[in-house]
Amino acid sequence: MTTGRDEKFMRVALNEAKKALGQTSPNPAVGAILVIDNRIAAKGHHRRPGGDHAEIACLRDFSARVPARATLYVTLEPCSTAGRTAACTDAIIQARLKNVVVGATDVNPRHTGKGIMQLRNAGIKVREGVLADDCARLNEAFNKWIVTRRPFVIAKCGMSLDSRLTRPASEPRWITDPSARRHARHLRAQVDAILVGAETVRVDNPRLTVRDVRQVRQPWRIVLTRSGKLPRRVHLFSDRFASRTLIYRGESLATVLNNLGKRGITSLLIEGGGEVLGQALDARLIDKVQLYLGPILSGGSVIAFPGRGAKNTANAMRLRCVSYRRIGQSVCITGYPETLAPK
Repeated sequence: MTTGRDEKFMRVALNEAKKALGQTSPNPAVGAILVIDNRIAAKGHHRRPGGDHAEIACLRDFSARVPARATLYVTLEPCSTAGRTAACTDAIIQARLKNVVVGATDVNPRHTGKGIMQLRNAGIKVREGVLADDCARLNEAFNKWIVTRRPFVIAKCGMSLDSRLTRPASEPRWITDPSARRHARHLRAQVDAILVGAETVRVDNPRLTVRDVRQVRQPWRIVLTRSGKLPRRVHLFSDRFASRTLIYRGESLATVLNNLGKRGITSLLIEGGGEVLGQALDARLIDKVQLYLGPILSGGSVIAFPGRGAKNTANAMRLRCVSYRRIGQSVCITGYPETLAPK
């Protein structure tokens, strides 16, 4: 039975897990805390692939014999098999813990429920499903990739109130204000790859780098092109991250996603332009949208999601779990498609 106490401490474990966003792929971001006498005695999170898992990091942070009255809170079901690290269930059992509270269960069909079963078979009391939705959403990209082997796709753009992506060529290209752009760049720090079309490279010469965020790895930069004719002196091919730029020529977006999934890329941020965003919408390849609306009306021909469009309103992509957040003078809208056609 879930209690207010369990939810309180699981939120602390979630905040610990969020420290790992963008750092652990292709592993999930996980946080753990050790609670003794209603006080947090230790914390830990998974910092990098191949490094200690959250449970191990937490127990090492405590660095003493765990008393029987202690409770371990972990945002994801402890792993039950050895891989690059030993099984976390073995470490929990060896620590002689008597109580474990789990957020989300492992979605991998080969592992689902096995870690919880091992702990219970060892005589450990396990409460599961505490803030399960929040814990699962934290690893929405990993969860999709581990089941489908295709990356979780986020469609992101900054656009005017009339859904245009650019101002006239003679004016600054920014539609949203600096605070909204800074917020959007933080999203880059949480994904494995960023994708743009060839025209965006030619016109905007983007860097697609992570800025304003410390100690994060640079995501892969993906370019889609039909002709292969791309300027070689642009930032993507000449800066210090040039080796992390991939070009796909004449490939469909679905094919590119399959290839990226095989490379271990679990999350992909589509940043434009309109043609690529339209392709993703038409093919129902979007898992999440994150749109920034600037307070202007610009008109013009560069539409955010052109494509073929839905045949009728009933076939339009509808969003669930929609949120609206004001950032400076812009509004950030996020949401998830209600239903997706088979991919």
